[in-house]
Amino acid sequence: MRVLQFGRFHNEQQNGGVERHQQLLCKGLAANGLDVVYLVASADRQPHDETVDGYRLIQAPSFGTLFSTALSPAQVFKALALHKEKPFDVLHLHFPNPLAHLASILFPANVKRVITWHSDIVKQKRLLALYRPFLQIVTRRADALIAATSAHYSSSTQIPKDIPYDKLRVIPFGLDFSSLVLTPHSDAVRSTLLSRANGQAIIFALGRHVYYKGFDVLIDAMQHIDAQLILGGDGPLKGQLQDQVDHLGLKNKISFTGSIEEADLPAYFHACDVFCLPSVEQSEAFGLVQLEAMACGKPVICTLLNNGVNVLNVHGETGFAVPVRDSLALADRINQVLNDSGLRLKLGEQARTRALQVYSLEANTQQHIQLYQELMQAKMV
Repeated sequence: MRVLQFGRFHNEQQNGGVERHQQLLCKGLAANGLDVVYLVASADRQPHDETVDGYRLIQAPSFGTLFSTALSPAQVFKALALHKEKPFDVLHLHFPNPLAHLASILFPANVKRVITWHSDIVKQKRLLALYRPFLQIVTRRADALIAATSAHYSSSTQIPKDIPYDKLRVIPFGLDFSSLVLTPHSDAVRSTLLSRANGQAIIFALGRHVYYKGFDVLIDAMQHIDAQLILGGDGPLKGQLQDQVDHLGLKNKISFTGSIEEADLPAYFHACDVFCLPSVEQSEAFGLVQLEAMACGKPVICTLLNNGVNVLNVHGETGFAVPVRDSLALADRINQVLNDSGLRLKLGEQARTRALQVYSLEANTQQHIQLYQELMQAKMV
């Protein structure tokens, strides 16, 4: 079976949960014998073509981004050229991504279309008013729609309500948990982080420094918390967040890591006492970083977004959820977990159990393969 995974980016500065999911899915599908091409926009105007983890990664030339969308018409033309070179059985799209919509329109009708709905379009409300009819047409024409949780469907205001129920699938995201096991290298990094904390508790938060992540709320909350915050990741708001830390006089409590190397990442999850996901918009629809923290046995404090974020992190079982943009409530919950070692241990153990039992990469991969096979069998009938 030949599958085209149509994505957005592959460079570290742009990667988020969507990109992380696609890379893992491509790896899992390729390991099960599928012919997988992962097509994304390049970080520059140069094309790139290589084999990664058993799948073919192609990066089409790009002129940058606009409204979080790659300006890469070459990506669509490359998709069509690849199909002409050797036809695809399945075109797997990941929304939101306008270029993926265009590719879906232009591809031959006999290619099965699968859409993973990661989140609604939240920020560009004016553009959405013009774009929505096109979005709904493409979504209705899909052979199957996937979401990581049922809450993605119930909380969405943009998925057409008339899509037949048998087209809607729930496939929980999955992780390769072996990548989170401490190695001698990452354990040494963990020891360094603990040494720098000098006996204080560690809060870890990770993600692109963009508006919907709510890191400014977490920084405000740190005024009321006696602990160290390690804020990982990078992005356009990093300078603004650093200015906020300076203005509040919190430089002795908060450190910025920038982008964290993959080999070092387990050290941060294992070193922290609690992980925080303070997101403020529905753009955060699941939070794979929550899952990584849970797999390392850490309790999670997130916000009450009433979507997949709160399906993954179960309030009172694997952590807690607080009202959106409420820095005092966030501080209270973090303090509660930090000050109660018994509670912290219990939540962390339950988080790890839930992560390993429900959200494995193998389970995620096999459910995708089963769906592809069902679509191909229906095509032959």
